[in-house]
Amino acid sequence: MKNLIALTLLSGTVLLASCVSKKKYVELENQYNNTRSTLTKTQLEKEEIEAKYAKIEERVASYNAKINSLTQENVDLESNSLRNYGNVVLSNKDKEQMKAALANVDQTELAEAKTLQDSMNLIVSYNLKKNLDNNLIAEGQEDDIEINIDETVVMITISDKLLFNSGSYRVNPKANNLLQRLAEVINSEPAMEVLIEGHTDARTVKPGAHIKDNWELSVERSTAVIRKLQDEFGVAPEKLIAAGRSSYAPISDNDTEEGRSKNRRTRIVILPNLDKFLALLSAN
Repeated sequence: MKNLIALTLLSGTVLLASCVSKKKYVELENQYNNTRSTLTKTQLEKEEIEAKYAKIEERVASYNAKINSLTQENVDLESNSLRNYGNVVLSNKDKEQMKAALANVDQTELAEAKTLQDSMNLIVSYNLKKNLDNNLIAEGQEDDIEINIDETVVMITISDKLLFNSGSYRVNPKANNLLQRLAEVINSEPAMEVLIEGHTDARTVKPGAHIKDNWELSVERSTAVIRKLQDEFGVAPEKLIAAGRSSYAPISDNDTEEGRSKNRRTRIVILPNLDKFLALLSAN
């Protein structure tokens, strides 16, 4: 009987041990399958990422090739004075024209030029400076005309006493000589635009006047100058821009007569124009 009990216990132990081992085996097998599945998924993701990265590298290489091609087509004029400017591509004829013009400008300033626009501005500025000092300011008008050049933007400020009677927007005939000289300066350089700005002092327009307020007065004065330049002195109208600033851009106080006199002015801003400049080069 004892032997039978011992045998039964031994059999149960063996059977229990067999069941535990199988459970562990199944668990390990599931872990293995999961790991293998994760590894396979990771490998596929890795291959997908590598494929995407290869496409990106190909696009970058293509982009750089295009940039290098444009750089070669838009090279400087053998003097490091011209660089890329937008999508502009200079022909050999344009380059030769630019080289000839750049030979005249200040070589120190030319060394600082970084773009095609910088170089073009230097040419326009050089041509204007040749005419400004000797051609624009007449004897006795030195205090009523101020010329400033900020890099290559030319700003000419003219006191209203040279152009208009008080409160009027009709150009004084005495200003004809001045406007003719100004037109000669503008016509000396086709590759630019000219902004004519009218400015007033802060005093209210007198009742009964033919104009409503200082806004209207400043605009009327600007357009009156433009009409003179166009109709009588041959300035191309497409080069001219009219603007009125009323009394809201003063250069002095409006509490004194001297300050108000400074604020009543007409400003001519001469702006180089790249597109027109390149068109002129190609037309020559």
